[in-house]
Amino acid sequence: MLNTEQVKVTDTTPGAVTVALSGTIDAAISDAFYSEVEGVFGRSGRDIVLDCAALEFIDSTTLGVMVKLHKRITAAGHRLIISNLIPRIRKLFEICALDKLMELE
Repeated sequence: MLNTEQVKVTDTTPGAVTVALSGTIDAAISDAFYSEVEGVFGRSGRDIVLDCAALEFIDSTTLGVMVKLHKRITAAGHRLIISNLIPRIRKLFEICALDKLMELE
């Protein structure tokens, strides 16, 4: 079950909403993770920044959800920015060539 600390809105500006991710986000909560971030986007209609500074682990299902979010948000004319990835998670994006598709900071 997704808890409120794993996916939490931490900042809202006129152009973007920052959503902090923490702990483990894997297949067990991937649907809830998608719903939460998609809901934030739907309510705000702004770019979404996923702050991953406290994110410790993701699996391939979570990568797929991030791609799905990227497609949803960019199709609406906005940006999904993934920031502050720890090196081992950034490496997953690079291995899957998602660093070429998605905006990483």
